[in-house]
Amino acid sequence: MMVMERDLVWERMRATGMLAAHRVHYFVETGSTNEVAMQLGRRGEPAGTLVVAESQDCGRGRLGRAWLSPPGQGLYFSMLLRPRLEPADLSKITLVAALAVCKAVEEVTGLAPGIKWPNDLLLAGKKFCGILTETGPLAVGKPTLVVLGIGLNVLTSLDLFPEELQAQVTSLLVAGGESLCRGELLAAMVRAVDIEVARLEQGEFPSVLADWQRRDATLGKRLAWLTPAGKTVEGVSLGPDGNGILHVRDDSGGEYEVLSGDLTLVQR
Repeated sequence: MMVMERDLVWERMRATGMLAAHRVHYFVETGSTNEVAMQLGRRGEPAGTLVVAESQDCGRGRLGRAWLSPPGQGLYFSMLLRPRLEPADLSKITLVAALAVCKAVEEVTGLAPGIKWPNDLLLAGKKFCGILTETGPLAVGKPTLVVLGIGLNVLTSLDLFPEELQAQVTSLLVAGGESLCRGELLAAMVRAVDIEVARLEQGEFPSVLADWQRRDATLGKRLAWLTPAGKTVEGVSLGPDGNGILHVRDDSGGEYEVLSGDLTLVQR
């Protein structure tokens, strides 16, 4: 494993406010990069704008959960998108982003993450990355504002997490990636998001989904699904369908479409 002493890409981004062709709003600390990005988007900031923070004191994931964001240990950033998509296809951006992050991590570190539908990335069954996609109001005749937020544990040691989470989480450092340059990884992730979102816009979701399915960490495994109504369903993951909607089959043979709610892997 190699840890770079100087992160030249990160230093250049901070000095110039740019990462390749992407404008960057950089913060030593902020509440939530998604909240800042949404405000900027509502003010007319262009697609591709990035909000990057060294730490967040109100980082959040799906279902209102907090995202631990210790200073200088991870990647905490949001990206403004204005995708040329129908409203019904906007939910696919989360799956596309998960695939993009997987590809970037594979490229930079040599690790091989898996995806837990719809927004978690795993290494050896433990979570190291979460994705939160939020949309602005729908506008007739205009692309919808989408904020794509990504939190990724890069150098984070397990003792920084609450004790009850330490067995469930990991970081690239703990997993033994070959390179831990945050700037290089961020640049690779942004490039990958650009590419995968363009594929989605061009109607290539079937091939995107095929790439995603090769990294499906839960296919054929038992899941417990807590529905929005508070009902718990346990069954086997059948993977996402052609629209990216997860299907789960329970022990009586009943099949469920999972549109939202909380999913956990069942350990037996």
